[in-house]
Amino acid sequence: MLRDAYETARRTLAISVTTLAVVAISPSGAIADADFAKASLKKMSDYLSSQDVISFGYDATFEVVTKDDQKLSLASSGTVKLDRPNKIRATRAGGFVNLEMIFDGKTLTLLGKNANLYTQIEEPGTIDHLVDTLREKFGRSLPAADLLMSNPYDELMGEVKDVKDLGSGVVGGVECDTFAFRTEQVDWQIWIAQGEHPYPCRYVISAKGVKLSPQYAIQVRNWRAGGALANDTFTFSNPTGASKIEPDELRKKVREFPENFMMGEHQ
Repeated sequence: MLRDAYETARRTLAISVTTLAVVAISPSGAIADADFAKASLKKMSDYLSSQDVISFGYDATFEVVTKDDQKLSLASSGTVKLDRPNKIRATRAGGFVNLEMIFDGKTLTLLGKNANLYTQIEEPGTIDHLVDTLREKFGRSLPAADLLMSNPYDELMGEVKDVKDLGSGVVGGVECDTFAFRTEQVDWQIWIAQGEHPYPCRYVISAKGVKLSPQYAIQVRNWRAGGALANDTFTFSNPTGASKIEPDELRKKVREFPENFMMGEHQ
């Protein structure tokens, strides 16, 4: 069975190389494809920015590379509920982390459900501001954060140097247009639903500067836009009696990875 899989991969790669060679000798067609990819990404961005209320579920995988050059995938699932410009609630549950973030436009609450601990910080601002705060102060991020910003196109395209249109694909039963983009630091792909609601169905980022190019992938399900959310969606009620800790303690007591994982040169 493994040998069959390798043979299938070899044949697929040969077909892919042939296809790319055809594109390479047809520059006008390649330019047109790149223009279509950019226009489609802009259409998606405009659609997302115009939606005041968004909710969806997701499944994500985050790859890590061990010191022995073994690539491991860590899987998680969660939900996102967003009310522009300044309210969001996101959950993420995996085998070792169960985290919830609630932001009501003024106060950010981070709840570690496994540890039954939470912290709060006064951080008034928009969702764009919150994304930066989470990265800089807590070393965390919202699921598919780039796609939740007020202008995803600018966030995504700022350093892009190469664009490819990969044609049609199907994600979760939804037909999508598929595009690939390259920057100096990362390669990324996105699958955008065809039709009147061009939402992102799947988003994959590959780290070029890390050995074996580990990926982060997120696949969207149960996409909903418009309507209204319940009044208490962005209110923290502490139903489990979680203990409150200082923000500085969060990194130590609410872990992103299993205890046997060490990052960087000590991994």
